[in-house]
Order: sequence, then C-alpha cells, then structure tokens
Amino acid sequence: MHDAVDQFAGRPSIASALRPVNEVGLGYLKLGEPTPSLSGGESQRLKIASRLRSSQRGALYVFDEPTTGLHPLDVATLVGVLDRLLDAGATIVVIDHDLDLLAAADYLIDMGPGGGPEGGRILAAGTPGAVARDAGSVTAPWLAEYFGALPPGRAAREQPHLSGALYR
Repeated sequence: MHDAVDQFAGRPSIASALRPVNEVGLGYLKLGEPTPSLSGGESQRLKIASRLRSSQRGALYVFDEPTTGLHPLDVATLVGVLDRLLDAGATIVVIDHDLDLLAAADYLIDMGPGGGPEGGRILAAGTPGAVARDAGSVTAPWLAEYFGALPPGRAAREQPHLSGALYR
C-alpha cells in the first residue's frame, strides 16, 4: 500500500482512497489482498480508513478492544486515527484495557470489580488522571503507575479489568 500511494500520486482520486489505509497503520497490506485474511483489528482499522474521507458529524463509533494484538506503535497510530475522527465530529466509545489508549481518552468509566457476572458496576469515572487517583477504581493502580504516581498504599498486582474509554 505504501508503494501504491506513491505510484498513484498523480491520480488524486486513487491516491486519496489509498492514503487513509496508510494513515491507520495498514500500509503493509498489498492491493488486492483478500479481506478474510485480515485480523479483527486490521478489519476495524480498514473500516475506519473508509470513514476518514467524510464528515463525522453525529457519527458514533463503539470499538470493542481495538488494541488486541497491536504493537505499541500501532496503538499510537490508532490513537491518532481516533483523534482525527474526533476532530471531524465523531463520538467514540472504546472498551479496552490498553493503558496507552486509556490514558489518551477524554473520559473513562471503570467497570468491575471483575469480568462477566463479577462486573457491571461503575467503580470510577472521570478523566484518566482522576480515575488514577480514585481509591474505588480497579484500574487506578495501573493508570497511576503509567502516569508515574501510585496512590498511597496501592500497588499494581494484576492486569486491569476492562475499562470503557469515551472520546468526544
């Protein structure tokens, strides 16, 4: 895809359709690659790429663990793409536990205390910094460690449970 964008630079209608695929971190794909061979995360990002060329006013996106299987550099690319969707007017809800993604959110809703039947209660809500300082949050120790400041008497022991991140 990287090469195709350069190859079709003189054909704006083609280049403008290919460029968003590069921008969502899928530049390594080959033109004509069958979509069933794509991972779930790649498929989500390909869908996002198709939306980047239009207005997002009033659009709502809900992503379920879009960082699964992504390299940290790809998570940073995803955060940049989500920012572009926001700048274009979209509202984004993300269910994830990746600290890079959670720290970049405008607002978090930490649910738990466990998963499945052990969860479903709001434990903390607010900015990532506020959730990191909330004694009732299951995710707080990991966010605090991420931000470089564990709350007094708390230590990160296990992986955080899923948290919701709201980008608006």
